[in-house]
Amino acid sequence: MNDRINIRLLKAVLISSLVYITITSVSCNAIKPKENKADYPISVVPFTSVTLTDNFWSKRIETNRTVTIPFGFNKCEEEGRVRNFARAGGLLEGKYEGQMPFDDTDVYKIIEGASYSLTIHPDKELEAYIGGLIEKIAAAQEDDGYICTWKTLDPTTTPAPWVNPGPRWHHLAASHELYNAGHMYEAAFAHYRATGKSNFLDIALKNADLIDKTFGPEKNPNPPGHQIIETGLVKLYRATKNQKYLNLARFFLDQRGNAAGRKLYGPYNQDHKPVTQQDEAVGHAVRAVYMYAAMADIAGIENDPAYLNAVDKIWENVVSKKLYITGGIGARHQGESFGNNYELPNKTSYNETCAAIGSIYWNHRMFLLHGDAKYIDVLERTLYNGMISGVSLSGDKFFYPNCLESDGKYKFNRGTLTRQPWFDCSCCPSNVTRFIPSVPDYIYAHQDDSLYVNLFIAGTADIEMDKTSVKVTQQTDYPWDGKITIKIDPKAAKKFAVNIRIPGWAANKPVPSDLYSYLDENKNPATIKLNGKPANFIMKNGFAVIDRKWSKGDTLELDLPMPVRRVIAIDKVKDDINKTALVRGPLVYCAEWVDNDNKVLDMVIPDDAEFKTEYKKDLLNGVTVITGDVLDTSGKKRSLTAIPYYAWSHRSPGEMAVWLPRKTEQ
Repeated sequence: MNDRINIRLLKAVLISSLVYITITSVSCNAIKPKENKADYPISVVPFTSVTLTDNFWSKRIETNRTVTIPFGFNKCEEEGRVRNFARAGGLLEGKYEGQMPFDDTDVYKIIEGASYSLTIHPDKELEAYIGGLIEKIAAAQEDDGYICTWKTLDPTTTPAPWVNPGPRWHHLAASHELYNAGHMYEAAFAHYRATGKSNFLDIALKNADLIDKTFGPEKNPNPPGHQIIETGLVKLYRATKNQKYLNLARFFLDQRGNAAGRKLYGPYNQDHKPVTQQDEAVGHAVRAVYMYAAMADIAGIENDPAYLNAVDKIWENVVSKKLYITGGIGARHQGESFGNNYELPNKTSYNETCAAIGSIYWNHRMFLLHGDAKYIDVLERTLYNGMISGVSLSGDKFFYPNCLESDGKYKFNRGTLTRQPWFDCSCCPSNVTRFIPSVPDYIYAHQDDSLYVNLFIAGTADIEMDKTSVKVTQQTDYPWDGKITIKIDPKAAKKFAVNIRIPGWAANKPVPSDLYSYLDENKNPATIKLNGKPANFIMKNGFAVIDRKWSKGDTLELDLPMPVRRVIAIDKVKDDINKTALVRGPLVYCAEWVDNDNKVLDMVIPDDAEFKTEYKKDLLNGVTVITGDVLDTSGKKRSLTAIPYYAWSHRSPGEMAVWLPRKTEQ
């Protein structure tokens, strides 16, 4: 044992020196991505080209930088996740610490978020700390490229009772070895993208080369139990243009539902039928949306009609039968899974924060495939409701599940009633950390001579289109106000199309299906002015398209009226029959006990109730509240105050509801 540790210690010292050399010489040796010949029809305007000035997202990104990232790293240090890499690399003695086989991924995900953060706010101390973590990861990598600290330290034991001990790649349905690798690839790509340094990317490529030698036709036929390596491999392909990484991603997808030489895992792992034959979202929701995102990657990069057809059908199933009004997905605590069609309970809803993040990744890719605003509508609904509800305003407490109703007694959040600082399985906190800094990625896109404005967030963007450079400036107080000013400044006067998303919520479609609808009629349509006069535009795929010759200083004024509106669900959703939810703009609202005389679940919102709105800057970091007179279940008059759903549970546990009855018991 001591000889093994001494060998690893020598190896770690050598690797540490090599890592230092790589870091100091990286400006000359970094791998340069090549141009894609085949890819999504629409291109992302990367977050590195966008600078935010808004009050809503800038604060959250800054809180993520100053609170959530250091908090997450501290937790990884305190609970042994970092020590596991050091031990696996021979830098320390001791056993694996932790209760999960995928604890390595928390370190990877926080490195990913921290890397993105560095592009927004350079920080030499943080960059040096990340460099030290990468040295430990390099030390933990075995000679042939393998990395999984609990397997390296002792494959005869297991950190979790549901994982069978054994050698590499044993019990892949639950071992999470490939899941760990996938998050490492995602983090390494982000680090390379943000810093230009290839030291982490080199580690990832060495590991991917091992996996490519191990898995494939005539090799190990088993796909991962938990998806994400597929999208990670696509990113390695993007960084290197090496086709084998894309082929391996597709192999893992194609193996699902293929029983030749292996035993299928079943629907929990989306391994019950080939992915191109799947048409319903089933099983573990996070695994599912990561897989659907990868399917969209294959459909886009390889122009594959079978993959496109399948991922389209699955998306339709989710949006028409399995989507919460908050954008959350995953009805059941059991298996963290989708339920049956129209199974959308409120108090026992799961809606894992990771699933919301995965859904955003998936819907963004669907937009890049199709150029339809409906995918951004779902993305936005999830972003402003079911995703940010998962992290406290302070940035250091988290929801794992996100329920739509609470009686103040049922401990829905993994045994607790409110957000918690950390979990034995902390996939959600670390996922929040990696996602928040990337929000600017979703604002703009372009295709040929078309510019897309998808989200309304104040700031500037420098956009390189095919034939011109354009600076775009947004001014808005969204999501509290629907007035958006968009200034278009091309480098030189040029003809191109500006596509401005008219949100479904502003056009009588709370979601792009019949799953939910507005109870009341919208009497205030969206309007657009160009240089102070009504703009000429056509509607296409949910976008107002203004195709003209643009000159420096041209200004668009978009007005999206934000009245309080009532949403109802289709009758097939049994838990929401004769109930209504209040929404305003992109935000879903809820009633919470602290604002409503300590009691919420006896409230009734009659169809003729009238509401007012008021912005309160000193409440919950500044929110617009909805107030009005309603009834209790006996018909007695009551006053209602509703707050944005994402902000609930900051003032101690108690009753909360998104959906409330429309009629009294009488």
